[in-house]
Amino acid sequence: MARIIGVCNQKGGTGKTTSAINITSYLGLVNQKTLLVDMDPQGNATSGVGFNSEERKSIYDVITGKVSLGESISKTQWPHLYILPAHISLTGGEIELVNIEHRESQLKRELDKIREDFSYIIIDAPPSLGLLTVNVLVASDTLIIPIQCEYYALEGVSNLLHTIDLIRERLNPSLEIEGVLLTMADFRTRLTLQVIEEVRRYFGEKTFNTIIPRNIKLAEAPSFGKPIHFYDYLCVGAKAYLNLAEEILKEKIDVNSLVTQMDFQRTADQRA
Repeated sequence: MARIIGVCNQKGGTGKTTSAINITSYLGLVNQKTLLVDMDPQGNATSGVGFNSEERKSIYDVITGKVSLGESISKTQWPHLYILPAHISLTGGEIELVNIEHRESQLKRELDKIREDFSYIIIDAPPSLGLLTVNVLVASDTLIIPIQCEYYALEGVSNLLHTIDLIRERLNPSLEIEGVLLTMADFRTRLTLQVIEEVRRYFGEKTFNTIIPRNIKLAEAPSFGKPIHFYDYLCVGAKAYLNLAEEILKEKIDVNSLVTQMDFQRTADQRA
C-alpha cells in the first residue's frame, strides 16, 4: 500500500516543487513505483518532469468528478515514475469544490482507490492554505515542509502548523510531519548558518539531516523537463536529493546502480 507524502508550505519560493520532483525521481530510480500528484494550478511539477498537461486529463478533472483516476494518470519517461498532472483550470477547482459534499476529502477518496498500485504517492501542494492544500493535508500520511535558508525563514510556518493541528483534530488524526527540509542554503553566509540553527532548535529531530544547497543545476533542470539526476547527476544538488531519498527510505542507495539507469535513459533518448 502506498505511503502518501505531501510537500507543503504556503509560502512560495521554498523549493517545494523542486523537492517533490526530485524525491519522486529518486524513489523511482530505486524501483519504487511512485506517483507524483501535482495539486498546484501553476503545473510546475508537471512540466518539471517533461509532461505536457494539455495532452491528458488533469487532477482538476479528477477532484471535480469529471473523469476517473485511470483516465488521468500517465507514465513519464523516467523509471517507475507516474504523473497525475495539473492544469491551469485547477485555479477554479477550489470554487467548484465548495459545492461538493465532504469537499475536504475529495482527493483522499480518489487516491485511496489506487493506493495498492503504488509504493509512494508524493503530492506537490499549492503555495496557499486554501481548499486544495486542505485536500492534500487530509489525503497525506506524512508531510515534508521545505523551508528556505533566508531571512524570515519561519515566517508563516506557525500558520501551517496550526492548520495541520486542525486537520488532525477534525479530518486526519494520523497526519504526521515526515520532516522539515532546509533548502536554498548558501553555506558561505552567516545567515544560512543562523537559519539552520534556528530551524533545528524549533523543530528538533523533525528536521532532515540533508540540507539542499543553492545550485544552478537545480534551477536549470525543470526548464529541460528533467529531474536533477537526469540533468546532472554529479552536481551537489543531485547528491543532496539522493541523500534525502535515503533518509526517507531509511536505507542506503547504490549510486552505481543509479548511474547505470541514467546511462540507459540517455541511450534511449539518443535512439528516439
